[in-house]
Amino acid sequence: MAQVTTGERKSIFSLFNFIALIVLGVGVYLTYLRFTGGLASVTNLSDYNPWGIWISFDLLCGVALAAGGYVTSSAVYLFGMKQYHSAVRPAILTGFLGYALVFLAINYDVGRPWRLPYPLVVQQGTTSVLFEVGLCVATYLTVLFIEFSPAAMEWLGLKRARNIPIYFFVTSIVAGLSMVIFESTLSHRFFAYKMDETHLKEASGVTLGFGKAASYVLAGYFAIKVLGISAENHWHYLKTGYGTWYLVELLGFVALPSLLYAFGVRTKSLTLIKFTSVLAILGVILNRFNISLVAFNWQLPAGERYFPHWMEIGISVFIVMIGLLLYRFIATRMPILYEHPDYKDAH
Repeated sequence: MAQVTTGERKSIFSLFNFIALIVLGVGVYLTYLRFTGGLASVTNLSDYNPWGIWISFDLLCGVALAAGGYVTSSAVYLFGMKQYHSAVRPAILTGFLGYALVFLAINYDVGRPWRLPYPLVVQQGTTSVLFEVGLCVATYLTVLFIEFSPAAMEWLGLKRARNIPIYFFVTSIVAGLSMVIFESTLSHRFFAYKMDETHLKEASGVTLGFGKAASYVLAGYFAIKVLGISAENHWHYLKTGYGTWYLVELLGFVALPSLLYAFGVRTKSLTLIKFTSVLAILGVILNRFNISLVAFNWQLPAGERYFPHWMEIGISVFIVMIGLLLYRFIATRMPILYEHPDYKDAH
């Protein structure tokens, strides 16, 4: 197994590892409570509020923020933007882990998770309302696994099995572009010692190029949202409290990031672009929460409104920590942030 770059092995006794150990310990305990005592033992969900933070954050945000694989693969392999090649594998890894953890989170949220395969293997076809959902999840996760697998096979030395390149198209563009920038920033901060010369040299170009694309996409999204209000003549809703909150999302997390991305690209300010990627990601999270939580609580009386139980939040943090640990394990062992020397011409 080839190793391109080496660095000092870090001690396992670090602040991050200590925090991770605590989070994992609490998460395992909460998982035990969830699957022995049911949803009522760890959540504030009810018939009035069947969707909680596990749907808003773990599912809806997880799916959106896992879109970096689509964005980067499309840019490089469909549109020929080879200058962004070094960002492909980190983005694919982020997407694969993100969607895999979404599937894990679904098991916590549904009442009988052992029935999740039913739409595919028991009630196939149109007899099941969830057939399309189950098929999409299974297909998407399978494609992401196949897309990620060459790195694992290079690491394991499986040269013959490694030759299965499949690349696909982008859907969640804004979240994907911003997540790639954010992930790249963290990787260069914590895993620079694992990167080869190509990854280090292309980092600035990836940030500037993806920042420019994100600015255009956000501007287009802003225009579509305004046209939607105008077409339905819903201007009067903006005078309400929820209308004000809608404007906070639209102006503060769509229009503002678009302008900041544009200014950062124009001035070649990598710091501003990286900051804006965080703002844009928070905007995606806010949008998902508004759709799945705020909207559900709009008309409910105060006593029936939902706020997540601390155990729900604890399990969400637990799932995020699993993703962080898996990313660190894979990125420090497999050819994610550098090219395997035996496959220099295979990309």
